[in-house]
Amino acid sequence: TSSRCRRTSSCGSSSPSRRGRNTGIDAADFSRELARLLPTFLAGQRWYAGVERPSLQIRRIDTLVDGWPTLLWLLVEVRGHEGKGAPSWYQVPLGATPERPGHLPDAALLGRIDTPRGAAHLFDALADDHLALEFAHHVAPDLHLNSVRPLPGEQSNTSLVLDERYILKVFRRVQPGPNPDVEVTEALGKVGFGGVPVPVAVWRRNNTDLAVVRRFERSRGDGFELATTSLREMFNLRRPPRDCKLDFAADARLLSSDVARLHVALAEAFGAEPADGDAWASDMVAQLKRVASGRLDTDRITSIYERLRGAVDLGSAIRIHGDLHLAQVLRLQRHWMVLDFEGEPARPVEERRRPSSPLRDVAGMTRSFQYAAAMALRGLDEPDRELRVLADAWTVRNVNSFLAGYAEVDAAHRLLPQARASRDALLSVFELDKAVYEVAYELA
Repeated sequence: TSSRCRRTSSCGSSSPSRRGRNTGIDAADFSRELARLLPTFLAGQRWYAGVERPSLQIRRIDTLVDGWPTLLWLLVEVRGHEGKGAPSWYQVPLGATPERPGHLPDAALLGRIDTPRGAAHLFDALADDHLALEFAHHVAPDLHLNSVRPLPGEQSNTSLVLDERYILKVFRRVQPGPNPDVEVTEALGKVGFGGVPVPVAVWRRNNTDLAVVRRFERSRGDGFELATTSLREMFNLRRPPRDCKLDFAADARLLSSDVARLHVALAEAFGAEPADGDAWASDMVAQLKRVASGRLDTDRITSIYERLRGAVDLGSAIRIHGDLHLAQVLRLQRHWMVLDFEGEPARPVEERRRPSSPLRDVAGMTRSFQYAAAMALRGLDEPDRELRVLADAWTVRNVNSFLAGYAEVDAAHRLLPQARASRDALLSVFELDKAVYEVAYELA
């Protein structure tokens, strides 16, 4: 389902649209003021991939709702200093009101500009309930919506719960063409896979996906929440994980079989092909160069990636999730649901679409178990040696449960390298690649 914008034009248009009918905000003047206000605002957003001394241009300004409060839609292009480097595009819905919105946090505020109708205060429209609901109506006009609340937590995008029945995901960083999260879930729905939320409405402009609405799934929590709860109980009891009521091993095993079935469905939806170790190594080296920033030992890391070149027992290549971790899965009553198929935001979208090994997703989960244990330890005042040993035991137990459960799904196992040593070696390479991504993400 696609809903049309009230002003349709290319997302790459370089000309801001004309002034709103009632606000009197001139687009040219507005663009100049935004060039001054946006960098500080963007730098405070989790979904922004920071660059040093950014060069910023406003590529599109549309008025979605006239009058006060005003709802504006911006397409912002960001490059490195003096316009160097590949561009990144962000959609930024903004609100404007005569009065400073005191109910919003400072991170949602941009500042004040002058307009022919007087001063206007600019802010993130999706942080304001009224304008967020107006934006949702614009994305999905066929849904009769009455309430909105933000989904908590740091994300690469912005998600809003609508009427406690739907969830609206706004892609903050946009790329021309279909968004992988929409593309993959639509394809999985067509082959009958029930472990992903399929779109109810998609907002597209010139074949570029900007936002998607799906049904809001009631769950026991996401994987990271449940894993953290399990770790806290173990720390409080100071007992091995297998002796704790909230032992996560059974959940990890079920999760692995659901992920394995996801990979089988992805192979059905998009096909499978022989692995290409040379191409995988080239992508990893290119990603390392993009994100290293002089702070990683690129020579040592590259030497490990290069081991893939010429390797023969690598299994099959399929379309994968690309950024799988515990916070991307929801525990429903009888199974896990997998979310967010965009892939790693730091990788070019064409690279995220390329077939890869299912073990890349498996590596994302094994790293996520390690990350959950480390974060749980970090939350303690002074973890002693016993607690650190328990955290390691929890990690090993759940990683082994996950790997064992995955191996039990024969159709998925056949997509992997056939020799145990080859599987272990390839998994280790992908774990290193994931660790590089995690460090680079936090540095950015």
